[in-house]
Amino acid sequence: MSKTRFPALLMARRNIRRTPLRSALAVLGIVIGVVAIASLGVFGATLQYSATNTLGDFGSDILVQPNQAEGFTSISDRDVRRMERVVTDGAVVPLRQDQAVVSYGRERTVVTVYGMNNPSAAFAAESGRIPDRFRGGALVGTNAAENLGLRVGNTLNVGNRSYRVNAILESGSGLSVISPGNAVILPVGEVDGRGYDQVLVTASSGQQANESAMAVKDAVNGREEKITVFEFGSITEQIGSFFGILNAFLLGIGSISLVVAGVSILNVMLMSTVERREEIGVLRAVGYQKRDVLKIILAEAALLGVAGGLGGVVLSVGAGLAINQFALGDPLYTFAPANLAYFALAFAFGFGTAVASGFYPAWKAANLNPVEALRR
Repeated sequence: MSKTRFPALLMARRNIRRTPLRSALAVLGIVIGVVAIASLGVFGATLQYSATNTLGDFGSDILVQPNQAEGFTSISDRDVRRMERVVTDGAVVPLRQDQAVVSYGRERTVVTVYGMNNPSAAFAAESGRIPDRFRGGALVGTNAAENLGLRVGNTLNVGNRSYRVNAILESGSGLSVISPGNAVILPVGEVDGRGYDQVLVTASSGQQANESAMAVKDAVNGREEKITVFEFGSITEQIGSFFGILNAFLLGIGSISLVVAGVSILNVMLMSTVERREEIGVLRAVGYQKRDVLKIILAEAALLGVAGGLGGVVLSVGAGLAINQFALGDPLYTFAPANLAYFALAFAFGFGTAVASGFYPAWKAANLNPVEALRR
């Protein structure tokens, strides 16, 4: 590329090199602003990803409970069958719940006992196998198994009854409506009670969960409000809204530093214009038009913006790697699309701020009277 094809860029680069310290300070301001925006954006995105990952499939679960405010203390088999008829995508898992002392050898602990007939719809096995038809034995959560020293095939005492351990359940990495970590799962007939304490309805997506929730309400709640239905998708929506507000707030904080950097560049450009008053007068005298002078000054601001933007993005990537390594244990999440968008936004904002800050000095320089500019 010939230098003569872009004289404005050539002169802008030369002018920047004339005052290296002043130019470096202006670039530093842009760097700080870009790092602030990108790093805070990545931090917010990492928090949101961590929270969403912790929730896991929580948002596609529905919990149905008896409406105790209306005097209902359990859910009947008839109501469960009604739910099964209307839930076309997912599983209906009725269950009973109790607390019990369990023991193995000399070890004893108190656990939550769930009674259900289809635990495979709600849990996964870490070791052993969850039977399709759960008629006997016990499924033990990971924490309870570790506390008691249990393995698959051992015999566990729950109260005054004994059960063979069929499987050790996965604790899961996220939240769950029913936490199996410190629980023992038994066939529903082994847990005392009439009807069911609650019903878990699983779905393939949040939208399907919403449709299932409305269908369950319509099927069971006729003349009386027998049940209450809670969609956990509402929690994930609230969390998403919260992080949206948080990210906007963090970006606002980062933008303040870029505004300060813009003022710095404005000052640098104005000082440069005053110091080069005679030079600008000579350029106008030898035939340079206003737009040519405008291009030179704006090119200086653009070069400062590019240098500051690129430097800021490089430092922001380093900060993102550190943030994601510490928060998620996965530094490569720094290059997820959401984070790359923050890097691009920060660079564009930094470059735009620099160019915008150069407009007034460029306009002022372009409108200098050549005769007045050459006169000391």
